[in-house]
Amino acid sequence: MKSSIHPQNYRPVVFSDDQAGFAFLTQSTAQTTDTIVWEDGKTYPLVKVHISSASHPFFTGEEKIIDTEGRVDRFKARQEAAAKRRAELANKAKKRNAAAAAKAQQTAASGDDTKSTKSSKKAKK
Repeated sequence: MKSSIHPQNYRPVVFSDDQAGFAFLTQSTAQTTDTIVWEDGKTYPLVKVHISSASHPFFTGEEKIIDTEGRVDRFKARQEAAAKRRAELANKAKKRNAAAAAKAQQTAASGDDTKSTKSSKKAKK
């Protein structure tokens, strides 16, 4: 086996699930700047996790929504913003179409006036 491919900083680390109030001490190479005093009185590096076996529905048998980062709120906000943007674009398109229709109607009306003036000039000759 190659000796240079294995991690050198393999040490005891505490993983803590704050949602469930659950922590465990294990060996890891996870990097962290937090520390905690463990049950044995020694200080260990602390890694905070959002979901562990104490809070995951597969292990607990109960469905529990954990939204620690506001994912649902951000999703709803994005959906509302998208709906608002669609409404603005639809309103803008309606205004543009109405302006185009008015211009076309005005052009058609001025075209009728031009025809009638040509007809009246021919009639005068």
